[in-house]
Amino acid sequence: MSDTASSPPASRDTEPATLEKTIRRRRQRSSSSLFAAGEPMVWLTGGALVICTAMVAGLLALVFWKGGVTFWPLPVIRVETPVLEDGGSQVFMGEVTRVDTFRPEQSVVDALPEAIARQAETQLRDRAGEAERRLFRTGNFKLTQNHFRWVTDFEIADEIQPEWALVIERLEWGRFYGFPEAFLELTPVAGGDADQARAIASGLTATDGQEIKLLDRRFENGAERDVLIPVSEAGTAHNLQAVALVASGPEAAWEQFGEHRDAVRDRWHERRDLEKFDTGKVSHEQEQARLAVRAVELELSKIEERQSAKSAAAVKAAAKLEQARTRFAEVEKWALAEFDRIRIDIDNINQQNAKFQLLMRTAGEGAIASETTLIPLDQIVRAYPANRLSLGGKVGLYLARWKEFLVDEPREANAEGGVYPAIFGTVAMTLIMSILVVPFGVLAALYLREYAKAGPLVSAVRIAVNNLAGVPSIVFGVFGLGFFCYVMGASIDELFFAANLPNPTYGKGGLLWASFTLALLTLPVVIVATEEAVAAVPSSMREGSYACGASKWQTIQRIVLPRATPGIITGFILALARGAGEVAPLMLVGAVKLAPELPIDGIFPFVHPERSFMHLGFHIYDVGFQSQNSEAAKPMVFTTTLLLITIVASLNLATIWLRNRLRRKFASGQF
Repeated sequence: MSDTASSPPASRDTEPATLEKTIRRRRQRSSSSLFAAGEPMVWLTGGALVICTAMVAGLLALVFWKGGVTFWPLPVIRVETPVLEDGGSQVFMGEVTRVDTFRPEQSVVDALPEAIARQAETQLRDRAGEAERRLFRTGNFKLTQNHFRWVTDFEIADEIQPEWALVIERLEWGRFYGFPEAFLELTPVAGGDADQARAIASGLTATDGQEIKLLDRRFENGAERDVLIPVSEAGTAHNLQAVALVASGPEAAWEQFGEHRDAVRDRWHERRDLEKFDTGKVSHEQEQARLAVRAVELELSKIEERQSAKSAAAVKAAAKLEQARTRFAEVEKWALAEFDRIRIDIDNINQQNAKFQLLMRTAGEGAIASETTLIPLDQIVRAYPANRLSLGGKVGLYLARWKEFLVDEPREANAEGGVYPAIFGTVAMTLIMSILVVPFGVLAALYLREYAKAGPLVSAVRIAVNNLAGVPSIVFGVFGLGFFCYVMGASIDELFFAANLPNPTYGKGGLLWASFTLALLTLPVVIVATEEAVAAVPSSMREGSYACGASKWQTIQRIVLPRATPGIITGFILALARGAGEVAPLMLVGAVKLAPELPIDGIFPFVHPERSFMHLGFHIYDVGFQSQNSEAAKPMVFTTTLLLITIVASLNLATIWLRNRLRRKFASGQF
């Protein structure tokens, strides 16, 4: 008999034990599974966090780097490149703003002169077909009609950094790059009279390093040129302009510029104050007197429609109208006298500033020959010899540019100058929005959580609030334009500003309506956060309050709200961050490219929320996508973005600091 046949049969009692062991082994294998322990999801979520953090950190690093180096002064480089037609050379001088690597086509190399082409082929062969090019900010737009120029390395025949290359930042026409030839102190000659010019010259005394010459304007090569001629040639002058005390040479010109620049700039600020503030006050008084007449005329018209023209009310209104017209005539007379006085003061300042001119010579940009041009000192915002600056000079210039950026008004189509009006508008709108959204959001959340009974209506309201958080912001802008501007604003104008019509006061976009619109946009965020914060307050604290005899409102006021405040502030932080960065709705309800008048000024009632305003987010859009000079505006985009991030972060940090203090005070009410 075989071994199999001789072995005893397995007992049925052993089957449960075997089955139990099998189940135990399966459970052990299941418990040791990575997916059962959740470890893959831990790695996945951790990896996603790392990627998101790296993306945010990279974006912030790019903005901080690009925005931080915008105002750092760069050296001025002069390069010569070959001209393809005659083998000559072109000259370009400016600051290198960007370096790029590209693969030039063979046709570009073939078009170069033979010597340059061989050099280019050698460089391309050594670099595997790649070439490096630099973007030069050449400026001098009025002369060359060009701000920037790409120059490839193999095109450069000669490259230097001229010692006396000046960078001049002007109020108009952008930057100027050139060499100082002379500093001129002018005495005008009426009608180009040569005898008068000789008489003026004989009465002047030249100090060391100065000489007396005549400034003549001539028409050469299709354009007017200002040239200096000796006094002895006064009779041959074409169009004599002035007698000039001339300090020739770069060092003498730069020294004279430094002596007179501050005084000229102070007079320019004085002239701007006269034009902006003094003239504005006179115009305001004039407009108020006109509106007073218009208001009485409307009042009289309404009375005559309801009553007879000979009624007592009509007679009284007519007498009032006569008084208003008399007052208006007096104000008009006073305004004309004030305008004349202001104009005389402005003309005097202009005459004093017009005496001082800086004679500059260009490097001969492109195919244009080197030429001289006069730059009035009152048009110069800043000038510096870029290649002579020490490290301390560069740091001082860098800080001066930041100061200008933060406290001055924009110029050159927002591509240069400061953004103070945009900073003011952004902060003011955000604060007004916060004052509006927090009380309404908290009250709405308290009612939904503490008072409203659960039911279809409350559920529908909650669904509507959650859906509003996903509505595109431009829809809120359209609603704000239609409801706040055209309905509420138009009604306010008809009731209180009828004399201003058809020119609207509140019936158009402004700071107030923009704040209202963003308050609606961020309201769902505050409501949801407040509801969750209120729900997180322990019920035992409510019950203890009720047990002590407190009413429902007393419990909410003294128990619930203090402990829910950190959560409410969390919602406020989220609303603040979203509202400060919104742009689309603001384009419809008040934000503009340039707002010369701030919403706050020194004219009663001092606060003008109906005025349009500038916003940093809209400023970024305008400079980045609407500027005629996109390359010059690109650094300003990064700098303005850096400033906007800094402002929003500062507001958020202040709010977070307050929230943390409240959390420590009400530890049990954390959200």
